[in-house]
Amino acid sequence: MKSVLSFTFLSAIAVLASSSCSGAGGWGGRMSAADSARYYHNPILDSGAEPYAVYYDGYYYYTQGGEDRVVLWKTADLADLRQAETRTVYTPPAGIPGQHMWAPELHRIDGKWYIYYTADDGFTDHHRLYVAVNPSVDPMEGTFSYASCLSSDWGIHPTTFEVKGRRYLLWCGWPYRRIGEENQCIYIAPMRSPTEVDGERVLISRPQYVWERQWVSPDGNRLAHPTYVNENPQAFVSRDRVFVYYGASGSWTPYYCVGKLEADIDSDLLDPASWHKSPEPVFRMNIRDSVFSVGGICLVSGPQDSCRWMLYHARTQPCDEPGSSDSRTPRLQPISLDSCGEPQLGFPFKLDTLLERR
Repeated sequence: MKSVLSFTFLSAIAVLASSSCSGAGGWGGRMSAADSARYYHNPILDSGAEPYAVYYDGYYYYTQGGEDRVVLWKTADLADLRQAETRTVYTPPAGIPGQHMWAPELHRIDGKWYIYYTADDGFTDHHRLYVAVNPSVDPMEGTFSYASCLSSDWGIHPTTFEVKGRRYLLWCGWPYRRIGEENQCIYIAPMRSPTEVDGERVLISRPQYVWERQWVSPDGNRLAHPTYVNENPQAFVSRDRVFVYYGASGSWTPYYCVGKLEADIDSDLLDPASWHKSPEPVFRMNIRDSVFSVGGICLVSGPQDSCRWMLYHARTQPCDEPGSSDSRTPRLQPISLDSCGEPQLGFPFKLDTLLERR
């Protein structure tokens, strides 16, 4: 039996096929030099998924998922990555797994740069969490050296954040090795240092809602076994709350979307009861404007430490043909915070929408 979600999706496609998909704010022409200085439109690169960026000392440093290395882009304008300086800054040394390096992240901690990343030996069931470090002021200079493996069990998408002087690691892991089906869940653990975990992992989110458990695309594309997904967590610390945004459902399906957890900033973040999940996605596909598989978000601050951008990836088609290359592209949208300090993610715009540079 087809799921209700699949039926709704196919019905919407049939209706929209006979309607205009231009959308408000759409633009398909060539910008003048003056307009180019003021506006941009997505995608910001022709290919790539799991985008990530951090602002430091007047520049944005951008990276995205790769296969066997970490590449950085350096730019003063995050909307102008095509003109940015690029450099391969890290390749795992001999003897350290260095394939399927998904979702690398760059963090500035206590005067050093750290790259948190996932890698395996060519077999994705062997994915583990790793970190490399560079003491240089500019991460495009100096050398990133392998520091440590952060997990003994399967894991992907590591990230780190600090609340009230205490550092935490977040990632996606298995509660147990798959037996007939696979569950990918969000875990948290305390850290002794940027390269050391200091305690047992704690499960704070598992795929429980229908929108977190979609693993079959409308065309029938699927994995060999049911796979229910919570992955790629991203933390945002506001005045009085901690938010964790995460990817939900299979990224190979059009249903991939963004969920949200939140906890009081004064609560015990290592207690699962402190975390509360939104019952609905907070950022999802926009069928009318052909934006599918929306996820991999990264909230990016700028000057004065203001949260001003959201990076994410998406497709312009419901799913890729089996065996074809990944058609996801990185996209950038301006965002704002509400009066309580919570990010307002909005909805994904169509590719040719003019967006104002900041």
